[in-house]
Amino acid sequence: MLKITKFGGSSLASATQFQKVKQIVTADPARKIVVVSAAGKRFASDNKLTDLLYLCYAHLQYGVNYDSVFSRVVRRYEEIRHTLHLQVDLESEFAKIRAKMDSGISQDELASRGEYLSALLMADYLGYEFLDAADFLKFQATGQVDMAATSAALLEKAAGKRCVIPGFYGVLPNGHIKTFTRGGSDVTGAIVAAVLGADVYENWTDVPGILMADPRIVDNPKPLDHISYSELRELSYIGTQVLHEDTIAPVREKNIPINIRNTNAPELPGTMICSELPNDVKSSDITGVFGRKGCTLLTVRKNGLCAQGEILQQLFAGLSGFDLPVLHFVCGIDQITLLLSQRADSQAAELFAQSLKKKQLADAVQITQEVSVLATLSRNLLQNPAIAGRVLNTLSAQGIPALSALQCQLSQSFLTAVPDACFEQAIRALYQEFVSTTQKGV
Repeated sequence: MLKITKFGGSSLASATQFQKVKQIVTADPARKIVVVSAAGKRFASDNKLTDLLYLCYAHLQYGVNYDSVFSRVVRRYEEIRHTLHLQVDLESEFAKIRAKMDSGISQDELASRGEYLSALLMADYLGYEFLDAADFLKFQATGQVDMAATSAALLEKAAGKRCVIPGFYGVLPNGHIKTFTRGGSDVTGAIVAAVLGADVYENWTDVPGILMADPRIVDNPKPLDHISYSELRELSYIGTQVLHEDTIAPVREKNIPINIRNTNAPELPGTMICSELPNDVKSSDITGVFGRKGCTLLTVRKNGLCAQGEILQQLFAGLSGFDLPVLHFVCGIDQITLLLSQRADSQAAELFAQSLKKKQLADAVQITQEVSVLATLSRNLLQNPAIAGRVLNTLSAQGIPALSALQCQLSQSFLTAVPDACFEQAIRALYQEFVSTTQKGV
């Protein structure tokens, strides 16, 4: 059996966290490939080392001395080495980085050094081989991963071995380092798991899996035992901060399950993400309640709107011209309500409304800003439409106005728009209605 284990920044934040990682890895001989992030925060007011490296690059760009910032990176990794009695020659590594910084270094290469240094230390600590991501993860000149070249190189260098790999970066055809977007270590782990044909891709972090609500809003929300890839897509789309669906595409395509685990509580099973839910998974009314703030509702009224397809075509064509991204929409006989994402500019929305009136595509347009969208995720939504009614009744009982509601055919989530000021209250009320009440009943 082969497990690819990826550890996030919180799992690499200190020598104590390194010790936890070693205990996890050595507890299961199937954990042969370890992918690591840069050291993260040790406490709330601490800095992620990747952020410090980005700050160093900003200093370089403005000709400001970077020594004080870079020394914080040096101290963090030297402290880990000293505490764990490791033999990595960090002095030489830091000297190389400084030399490049003084002669000219790209932002991507400098930012990638956090993962690089974490991997050197972890490889020494585990007694595993260090495999630099730059030696196998190949980007095309366009910035897309060259999967054919990456697969060939990775199979040659890692098959049958025990390795530690730095996440987040690879190499362009010209030899320059290129990083993924933030959180890119997840992508590296997924690519490695897919290429090597892992049985499970473990993603170790500081939470006990995917929770049924935001723990910053709901106290101790219940973790999910299982979730499907399709449900994860809906969570990602609505903006929930879990693994983004795009980052785990390589393992999804290979039907490799992902296990979200907590480094600080390895005895917990975490959440298993898989293509199809096991038959013995217990079903509840909802899978969770999630959402995002800062959206905009744009309601367009026009007599016979839906009977005139050309009007709708012109309306949607105009949205792209004003860069107004649509999350969802609800269409009636004489009106359509568009839910615009957080990226929608208020001035652009107003100009779009004016253009619709000028072209006689709208009799009236209403713009409502500071709107939150709630997604009540349920595996029983189509079989039990009363769930949608319970959502609306719960919000009404709390005095929370539902500005719009939408249940798409075959969707697993019921979407409700509420004022931003009511967002946290709405999340807590829905969690109490569907989860806490059920738990008390049991």
